[in-house]
Amino acid sequence: MSAALAELLAILDLERTGENSFRGTSAFSIRNRVFGGQIVSQALVAAARTVEGAEPHSLHGYFLVGGDPSAPIEYEVERMRDGRSFSTRRSVAIQHGQPIFTLTCSFHTPEPGFEHALEMPEVPDPETLKSPDRIALASSHLVPAALQRYFKQEQAIDVRPVDLGRYFPKSERSPLPALQNIWMRANGSLPDDPAIHRAILAYLSDMTMIDTILVRHQRTVFDPDVMAASLDHAIWFHRPFRADEWLLYSQISPSTHGGRGLARGSLYSRDGQLVASVIQEGLVRLRADKPAQ
Repeated sequence: MSAALAELLAILDLERTGENSFRGTSAFSIRNRVFGGQIVSQALVAAARTVEGAEPHSLHGYFLVGGDPSAPIEYEVERMRDGRSFSTRRSVAIQHGQPIFTLTCSFHTPEPGFEHALEMPEVPDPETLKSPDRIALASSHLVPAALQRYFKQEQAIDVRPVDLGRYFPKSERSPLPALQNIWMRANGSLPDDPAIHRAILAYLSDMTMIDTILVRHQRTVFDPDVMAASLDHAIWFHRPFRADEWLLYSQISPSTHGGRGLARGSLYSRDGQLVASVIQEGLVRLRADKPAQ
């Protein structure tokens, strides 16, 4: 297991401070704010620890204020409903006395039912694709410096983009469609507890959605003149999976307008099972204080 993954597992193991209260810490961030996927996953962990006999099937969250990575995050869980088949929880992340994120999560007792799912797109196997550190080394004269630094850091999540052209400067590539296919998995073996795998999926689900919104415009979140932030995030868990095995994250952005962009994502297991769906809206605007480059 990588040190980065061990750190992630540690920050997902929230400290219980009351019957419905939890405290979490944050991983180091080069952006001086808490990564949104971390807050989503921690809020999910807090909510799940107040439910017995049911599994989360959907969550909807809103980012209110950027998180401070130097301060702990308090999670307060409201037990909204407990029924025979479904339970609902509201989990609020609080820092410096104010809410920074709010999440509503529904839990369902497993039961049999109808079965169908969209098929996984045909893409190259992850073993044939370059890992981020190799991308940075192989394309050091093309990849922007900020992106190289990010790729060269040890990561908790192993990421293998299908299309490396996405990361080249706009002068080196033609316009691309507003979609991405990326293989992802935890950078090491995880315990068997399904709750841990769901938390890791929630974490990685926020990693590249805004990037997909920017693909069509030949931009990345690392461009100095781009301001980007997650606004809201939703996940539906469909089927069991392991987050330490390869998951294909197939993403598309149907619309960008008025400073906001929407992205949809489907997560497939290696054998083609649709295990989760994600939708995110993000803020995407050009900074007024920096010229386009």
